[in-house]
Amino acid sequence: MTAQVQSKTHYDVIVVGSGAGAMTSAVFLADQGFNVLIVEKSNQYGGTSAISGGGIWIPNNHYFARLSDNDSYAKALTYLKAAVGETVDEERLRAYLDNAPKMIEQLTRSSRVRYAVADKYPDYYPHLPGALAGGRTLDPELFDTSLLGDELANLRKPSPSTLLMGRIAWTARDAHKAMARSFGWRLLIMKLMLRYKLDFKWRRKSKMDRRASLGSSLVASLRRSLMDRNVPLWLNTDFSGLINDNQRITGITVQQDGAERELYARYGVILASGGFEQNQALRDRYLPSPSRQAWCATPPGNNTGAALIAGMEQGAATALLDWAWWAPTIAVVGEDKPRAVFAERAFPGAIVVNGEGQRFVNEAAPYLEFVDAMYQDNAKTNGKSVPAWVIFDAHFRFNYAMGPLMPGQVMPDSRLRKEWLNSLYWKADTLDDLARQIGVDASGLQATVGKVNDYAVTGVDLDFGRGANVFDRYYGDCNIKPNPCLAPLRKGPFYAMRLDAGDIGTKGGLLTNKHAQVVREDGTSIAGLYAIGNCSASVMGTRYPGAGGTLGPAMTFAYIAANHLASQR
Repeated sequence: MTAQVQSKTHYDVIVVGSGAGAMTSAVFLADQGFNVLIVEKSNQYGGTSAISGGGIWIPNNHYFARLSDNDSYAKALTYLKAAVGETVDEERLRAYLDNAPKMIEQLTRSSRVRYAVADKYPDYYPHLPGALAGGRTLDPELFDTSLLGDELANLRKPSPSTLLMGRIAWTARDAHKAMARSFGWRLLIMKLMLRYKLDFKWRRKSKMDRRASLGSSLVASLRRSLMDRNVPLWLNTDFSGLINDNQRITGITVQQDGAERELYARYGVILASGGFEQNQALRDRYLPSPSRQAWCATPPGNNTGAALIAGMEQGAATALLDWAWWAPTIAVVGEDKPRAVFAERAFPGAIVVNGEGQRFVNEAAPYLEFVDAMYQDNAKTNGKSVPAWVIFDAHFRFNYAMGPLMPGQVMPDSRLRKEWLNSLYWKADTLDDLARQIGVDASGLQATVGKVNDYAVTGVDLDFGRGANVFDRYYGDCNIKPNPCLAPLRKGPFYAMRLDAGDIGTKGGLLTNKHAQVVREDGTSIAGLYAIGNCSASVMGTRYPGAGGTLGPAMTFAYIAANHLASQR
């Protein structure tokens, strides 16, 4: 940022935040002739999007339409209404379904963003009418980060858990093949490792892969697209409030270099700065108890609710403030944030129990429902399900990953960091001794393991139906019969890891209409003010219909907001 650029204070539109929704809105605005500024609080761009899977849930998308005629607007609306219920106005649902396919088709045609259809990734609620067994989730293609030049240094680094061996880029489709141990998975991993090793020119620069994947790919391709359009992105510029002139939002105030500045927007302000999950006071006020900022998997110090507070000060209505995009997390010694546990819960041979040693949920369930079940069981058991414990045996440890523990066949216990023992994982020769170490009822754990071992033989989980639907089986081991998500726990030593009631962002925020305009309690819009992404109340209500159910709406309503602003000129 040059002094000349920073001295400018008047723009057509100002976008607050630099995640996928924010940058998508700026791309579409720039393409319609707007002079746009993006301001970002931190010293890195990309927000939570950069450490995410980068997938977007886009029903009726053109990628899947080339492969199948199995999806339709009517099917998608039926499914969304069944999943979301009455928590979201149907006008907003229809706005999403109307515009999501248009958004991604136009974005991929006019920018550097590239996606591929995840045709085998099922919707999260396969039992609901209108659900599909794949095709609605799109997976980012790899992106060559050398195209970013000096801007690569400012890209938020991906979580190690999203990379092969903590440094090699792979698509979600690659990861699924490896995790499900589908035919050819070993050869795939060898090819990825060779591609990484043989990139000698880049290896001299960095240990990280030249290619970005998942959320990092999405953010990097959007940033390059903004560079193509000469859209400025100011880092270290902390949004602090909205400027209201005669009942219209005309700009923002920011903290920059220790001083407050006023920046003016001729047509409007788009808030895209994330939720409030990193603000413990707001968590205590709105989210279920117990709730800890330290359990959250998003970047510390960001997403502190500034947009929510500023909007409420302008009289904005809010919704869903007691919900988050829940995901169980594992704290790792020495890392600044915990890691969310997604696929591993479906692997056969691991179970999750409460303090009584009892299972309380289908371990392979969608992550939002998993943590919701933690809270429900916590209320029933007087505080014995937060935290919960994932339990597995030596056979699981050898074959599968769990959080930062790679399979023992590539990362045996002897190679694990010594400080991880009794902090990240606990280990014992018997289940009774393991239960004693972690404070879980031993008789309850023994009985639970006995039942699960019986279920593994029959392939039928009589308690929670684990592995009985296509979503559960997506990350199950396809080589395990009769149920890819069930295997016995028999071989010592036995292991335990703590699962906290974490999240990947809050779900509630400023209420918006079908144009992404922020509205008051009476439904009237606040002129000049838009909100997208996690600082707005989710169009998905209290549910999570499919992978990419956060970024898909963020980018779609970014497109909607840009088009509405263009119509107001």
